[in-house]
Amino acid sequence: MQTTFKRATLAALVIAACASGAARAEEFLVGVELPLTGSLARVGNGMQEGVAVAAEVFNKTNGKHKIKLATVDDESAPAKAIAAVEKLASQGAVAITGGYGSNNISPASDAANKLNLVYMTSGGVDDSLVNSGRKNFFRINNTAGYERAVLGLLSDLGAKSVSIIYSTKEATSDLSAAVTKALGARGVKVNGHSFDPAITDFKPIVNKIKLQDKSDVILMVGYENDYVGILRAARVLKPGVKAMVGVWSLATPKMAAEFPDLMPNVYGTALLPFPATFETADGKAFADGYRQLYKKEPDYLGQFGYVQATLLFEAIARAADKGTIKKGGIAEELRKTDRDTLIGRVQFNANGDNPNFVHRMGQHQDKKIVIVWPKEHATGKPVYPGLPW
Repeated sequence: MQTTFKRATLAALVIAACASGAARAEEFLVGVELPLTGSLARVGNGMQEGVAVAAEVFNKTNGKHKIKLATVDDESAPAKAIAAVEKLASQGAVAITGGYGSNNISPASDAANKLNLVYMTSGGVDDSLVNSGRKNFFRINNTAGYERAVLGLLSDLGAKSVSIIYSTKEATSDLSAAVTKALGARGVKVNGHSFDPAITDFKPIVNKIKLQDKSDVILMVGYENDYVGILRAARVLKPGVKAMVGVWSLATPKMAAEFPDLMPNVYGTALLPFPATFETADGKAFADGYRQLYKKEPDYLGQFGYVQATLLFEAIARAADKGTIKKGGIAEELRKTDRDTLIGRVQFNANGDNPNFVHRMGQHQDKKIVIVWPKEHATGKPVYPGLPW
């Protein structure tokens, strides 16, 4: 009887221990490398907000696993991006998310690849990122998706001539070249004007467009500070164009709030209108979590951060269930991903690219951001001609 009692007691202790272990969710550290200061700080902070919301939602709903974030500011500098990845790896991160600007992401993702860590981003569209053999690199957006959006808008506007002002950085020059080729094939007159990323005075370029190109549209292919410089020069010189169009990080509430005199009627890529509305359960979870954490309306930068992080967290959880975290399981699970998200359907091909990505175009109108392309997702009509001056 005593032996039976001991066995029963031991069984009870084992059950209690298992129950206690089940109650304690397994925690995984995920590294976040982002530009929180420097020239790319606005977009970096926007993406970080989305990543944080993704962790909050995942930790509330998964039950079995927990995500803990460790964030390092790469200060918008390639060397600091490498150091950030190495620091996060030394802290025990099982994967890295974040990054902005292909010239920063390229060395950072190389560092992650050497450390056998997955690197997940929405901040780099340079095609060399997915064509250089990085086995652990994944992104949810790409140049092709931006090209489709810009070309779709310009077609709908009926632009006959376009002046493209583009940075000589690889991602921006690649997008400019792709758009130039596609517009030329459609019979649209294109004039290209490249600029060094260090430039601060855009008046000579804008003046040349005003006096020589006389285009319908100026397309800006650069980054936040570039847009500000170009728009300031255009407000002074007032070229006879009908629209100012840009790409990433332009049609955002942050830009509207910080540069209210420059943004009216300006176009840029945007998946969300502002204020945003969500109908799906995933969208409502994102929006509710965002408003709760940050006491403001979500924007598309946060949306990108949320999607990339959510897909990564889900892959980590699946790999953990299979016991393959340290055996390349996170990358393996990401390659199996195929689901609808807040940016549309996401899959990853062998190079880690998402072939389904198509962006949308928004326009700053009356302190709001209105989606104007494609028509099936439009929340309003484009103001054309429409300028900030």
